[in-house]
Amino acid sequence: MTAPLSLHPGGSLYDRIGPPALEALVTRFYTYVAADPLLSPIFPDDLSETADKQLAFLTGFLGGPPLYHQRFGHPRLRARHLPFPITPERAQAWLSCMARALRDTPAIAPEDAAELHAALARVAVHMVNTPSQPAPGLAPG
Repeated sequence: MTAPLSLHPGGSLYDRIGPPALEALVTRFYTYVAADPLLSPIFPDDLSETADKQLAFLTGFLGGPPLYHQRFGHPRLRARHLPFPITPERAQAWLSCMARALRDTPAIAPEDAAELHAALARVAVHMVNTPSQPAPGLAPG
């Protein structure tokens, strides 16, 4: 899935954010994912390869070089995520980790962070493949 990001006089979102800030964002994001009780169970203990793939994907997704395509082929995001139970709550937790990482990466301008968050919000909804699970101890009603 690629997002039709808006044209901007400052260039693509990748150009505006820049590789160093994008790398900092991904690194920060995965520290939050690792600490999230909803997300950490579906991620590997060592997130270095996951972060590397995310950086490659985001680079192309934001208008930079198609690194993910070159290394791994078409992203087929939904298909690649089907083995993992992604509930609406997990999608929201993922998006919350990204929002926090965007806020905590000062090299990314607020308007660029908002544009990236909006694009990723669409992706997060698209990844949901499992219905919400009732809280333990609660009868479905």
